Amino acid sequence: MTQRGIAGPVCNLKFVTLLVALSSELPFLGAGVQLRDNGYNGLLIAINPQVPENQNLISNIKEMITEASFYLFNATKRRVFFRDIKILIPATWKANNYSKVKQESYEKANVIVTDWHGAHGDDPYTLQYRGCGKEGKYIHFTPNFLLNDNLTAGYGSRGRVFVHEWAHLRWGVFDEYNNDKPFYINGRNQIKVTRCSSDITGIFVCEKGPCPQENCIISKLFKEGCTFIYNSTQNATASIMFMQSLSSVVEFCNASTHNQEAPNLQNQMCSLRSAWDVITDSADFHHSFPMNGTELPPPPTFSLVQAGDKVVCLVLDVSSKMAEADRFLQLQQAAEFYLMQIVEIHTFVGIASFDSKGEIRAQLHQINSNDDRKLLVSYLPTTVSAKTEVSICSGLKKGFEVVEKLNGKAYGTVMILVTSGDDKLIGNCLPTVLSSGSTIHSIALGSSAAPNLEELSRLTGGLKFFVPDISNSNSMIDAFSRISFGTGDVFQQRIQLESTGENVKPHHQLKNTVTVDNTVGNDTIFLVTWQTSGPPEIMLFDPDGRKYYTHNFITNLTFRTASLWIPGTAKPGHWTYTLNNTHHSLQALKVAVTSRASNSVVPPVTAEAFVERDSLHFPQPVMIYANVRQGFYPILNATVTATVEPETGDPVTLRLLDDGADTGADVIKNDGIYSRYFFSFAVNGRYSLKVHVNHSPSISTLAHSVPGSHAMYVPGYTANGNIQMNAPRKSVGRNEEEQKWGFSRVSSGGSFSVLGVPAGPHPDVFPPCKIIDLEAVNVEEELTLSWTAPGEDFDQGQATSYEIRMSKSLENIQDDFNNAILVNTSKRNPQQAGIREIFTFSPQISTNGPEHQPNGETHESHRIYVAIRAMDRNSLKSAISNIAQASLFTPPNSDPVPARDSLILKGVLTAMGLIGIICLIIVVTHHTLNRKKRADKKENGTKLL
Repeated sequence: MTQRGIAGPVCNLKFVTLLVALSSELPFLGAGVQLRDNGYNGLLIAINPQVPENQNLISNIKEMITEASFYLFNATKRRVFFRDIKILIPATWKANNYSKVKQESYEKANVIVTDWHGAHGDDPYTLQYRGCGKEGKYIHFTPNFLLNDNLTAGYGSRGRVFVHEWAHLRWGVFDEYNNDKPFYINGRNQIKVTRCSSDITGIFVCEKGPCPQENCIISKLFKEGCTFIYNSTQNATASIMFMQSLSSVVEFCNASTHNQEAPNLQNQMCSLRSAWDVITDSADFHHSFPMNGTELPPPPTFSLVQAGDKVVCLVLDVSSKMAEADRFLQLQQAAEFYLMQIVEIHTFVGIASFDSKGEIRAQLHQINSNDDRKLLVSYLPTTVSAKTEVSICSGLKKGFEVVEKLNGKAYGTVMILVTSGDDKLIGNCLPTVLSSGSTIHSIALGSSAAPNLEELSRLTGGLKFFVPDISNSNSMIDAFSRISFGTGDVFQQRIQLESTGENVKPHHQLKNTVTVDNTVGNDTIFLVTWQTSGPPEIMLFDPDGRKYYTHNFITNLTFRTASLWIPGTAKPGHWTYTLNNTHHSLQALKVAVTSRASNSVVPPVTAEAFVERDSLHFPQPVMIYANVRQGFYPILNATVTATVEPETGDPVTLRLLDDGADTGADVIKNDGIYSRYFFSFAVNGRYSLKVHVNHSPSISTLAHSVPGSHAMYVPGYTANGNIQMNAPRKSVGRNEEEQKWGFSRVSSGGSFSVLGVPAGPHPDVFPPCKIIDLEAVNVEEELTLSWTAPGEDFDQGQATSYEIRMSKSLENIQDDFNNAILVNTSKRNPQQAGIREIFTFSPQISTNGPEHQPNGETHESHRIYVAIRAMDRNSLKSAISNIAQASLFTPPNSDPVPARDSLILKGVLTAMGLIGIICLIIVVTHHTLNRKKRADKKENGTKLL
């Protein structure tokens, strides 16, 4: 580690200099979408291989992007447009003079075109899993949305819809409508429709036609069967994030048109900032300026690319460094498993090795049978060399020689580069790598691997893995299991169900259970590996009690592996395995289980682990994510555990959550993306990530809708006094299939690296995370707040105190939180992170007097705004929460109260007044008569006397 810190800067400086010199090639070589001279280059749209061939789909995609480019250019005030677009054609479609892919694949696409796999609905949507201002994962269109022109009546033109979704994906803004809260009460105690801008007009429509507002809103509750229909002709020009379908809407809501009071995701996630404010604060706008003149930009250019034959070459380090810590044995075991089980049928595979020089061990050989797989395994290296030096470039050069023999170029090929060597000259082959068109997946072993190794993967769009020198780590097999050609065909994808390893004492056991659920079961493989010369005693029981023993497994004594292939479809249920260490010494025993989809209609449950950033500097935390779903439907209530392995030291486990409680990691609840902060850094260097997912059959599994930011479907419009309703929007829900056994999944999340970790105890530099789910409810004269408790450090532990402040002015609490009215929380002690907090208090704030605004004006407000932040024991403060609002009182003479409520109230008050007057008359009359009787009686008594 010390040598890395000394030699690294000089080497890294040369590497960065070379990157800058080659930067003109980056937009086309794995770098994703790039903005240059106001135009976006490298936007990738991929069609799923399950989509039937239809040339109209390509034509409509081109029309959509062309329209979107001009619409986006005007909406951004001549700032950005789409210049260069690539459309990835499935290999299942007939060849039609398409160009050959380089690093493009379905898994890297910015926009995917695919069906819902059996469900109905054509909502375009963007999967957003991060906070405000952060890029999303992808945009999803169904083929029917792109082909059925009737849908444009509800969504608007496809180009406008694309701009709506692009703003989600690229700039991290959110929807400005809310189907769950179609109206709200504003600061003047008026009932308003949730919209942006507020200038968009329409009418209330009941079941029998147009109706006044008071017929739809009874005692401030929205009556079932009512809806708000917008006028087809509008004067409002905003907003694209609300209703892009309106012809008048040509811009995003800005500071002057943004509706800060509307209860929508944009306000909640972006702290009441307008969409335009967030967009102009993006890196795109910091590095671009409006184009001069009045001319429109040129229309986009389109490249149609298609994958050809699948070609992969293993480039394996055989230097003496590989003999350390069982690295070479682990490589042999994982490479054999990859060749025998993982790599797809009909793939061309070659093998190269290297130490200080490169060597071709096997030319390309197509896999058509199990014998082909065995032949390739026989070419794997069996010994390490005596040389300590490594030349990664020499190994890659031989790899390129292998793959180029098929078609003359390396376009669309894959390199799996495995090394433990520290090569200072890795930058020498960077130009060759960038121009090759090949994708490089890198696997670093141990702490001495070249620090710039991962750059080869990053620049070519490859995956990055790290295998620590931990005897019971299964990271090498996990890495090979994760690598695929990224076609998007989940029905052919190999899915990892189990991955575990333990150091087992002599004559002790490794025993566990793996669940085979009914969405998988085809081509199921159980793999066992060990360290010593002979295999352990293996016993495997299927759900029906059938037993498999060691002799049923195919063993490779050289590589110390044993595998069992289950013919047909493996029985769903719990499979129990036991490994007995029959040797006289401690050894690491490991198990991996993989399978494929059980049928071609129901997609299997999948898990994908990843990190937000793969290179960071202390004290930045790592945000770990796990995307768990079946098809596009999120899996809820799963137990998701991340295991992080450092270069040295013990692994750390962390429970990932899908509660939407903190803004840094999990921002949206129940979207199937489980996440958490990780900041338990032990040392500098690389860290390996693996995620285990388990689900119990006793709790609900599937969400009944697809999460994400959806383009608004408009139910209808009013035009010239007539109501024109669109066809009802199809449901995207699905019936949940019975899961008797639950399921289990494993996914490697690759690797990340951390620098700047201090030696010894770490200082407290991590504050509590920001609260984003603060809610306020007014009950009589009290205000009840609720939120999810943050932690002492981000989302872990227990904070020390809360600071709650309130104001009648939205601007005051937003811009000057420290001077807002402080609420007494001295008796409120924070709970453990993740627990729901409830706090009730009586707002001591004048509601009748005017409150001064920042601009010096005054207004009378009936709303109260509240925000909160947490503090830890060292007084580190979280960011200020989202702002909650509530109505303190309803004046009896308020104009906005619906007429029916007002009449009822007046009637009740009048009746009570009349009753009071009558009671008063009776009391007065009774009192007068009694006085008169007493006077008469006294007078009569006097006369008698």
